Amino acid sequence: MPRARSLIVAADGDLIVERDAGRPSGRLLRQDDMDASYVDLADARHLEFDYLRWTRLLVRAFGARRVLHVGGAACTLARALLAEDRESRHEVIDVDQRVFEISRAHLGLRRQPGLKLRVADGRAAIAARAEASADAIVVDAFVGARVPRHLVTSEALAEFARVAPVAVVNVVDTPGWPDARAIAAGIAGAYPHVGALCGRARRGSNVVLFGSRSRPDFARLENLAAADACPARLLRAPDLAGAGAWRDDQETGGATRAPPGL
Repeated sequence: MPRARSLIVAADGDLIVERDAGRPSGRLLRQDDMDASYVDLADARHLEFDYLRWTRLLVRAFGARRVLHVGGAACTLARALLAEDRESRHEVIDVDQRVFEISRAHLGLRRQPGLKLRVADGRAAIAARAEASADAIVVDAFVGARVPRHLVTSEALAEFARVAPVAVVNVVDTPGWPDARAIAAGIAGAYPHVGALCGRARRGSNVVLFGSRSRPDFARLENLAAADACPARLLRAPDLAGAGAWRDDQETGGATRAPPGL
């Protein structure tokens, strides 16, 4: 159903900010007709989107306090984590400066200790980081409905593993999860432990993949995921098998699919 025009509070090209009619302090950022961020101006801890609550669960479970966010939108997750832990440190990297500007103007984004914003390509920014300089990398970046492929090739994920012991990637996928399975194969080449949180229904939706250097407490993760307002299923590596990882193709500048590796 089309959204009422009266709910629109700001627009900049393909970026639109809408007021939540059911929650006066809620603001929704949309880009290319897709929901990009939701912020509660009165409560930074509130995470409206299921996949962000699942991502927060993972960041908490791994005890990550120095977090790099690739694809920030309104910095909703970084702000929620910082509101819970004022000593944590978050760097949000986004290629589109307009996103930060509209978030400052209409989504409550403010300067605060522990939050750093950077306009840059995520992969280049990670490559420039020192080894072990972060506790976790969270990728929540999209072109349309797909994660930019250069961020999740085998080579890119190997760089992630050099910088942080944990990587989390949000994927919006179609039934059968072709993209999620390919990215999971790449994560498996960079991290010894791989898993995912997703909705209970077996259909195309958000799949939050993760890789870690240390073995997670899978039983605890499963219990925490089941207790969410929208309960999530915990998947392990065998559940995600069936595709080859993407890798850089230096000749064409794109990415090709490597043989199955998960």
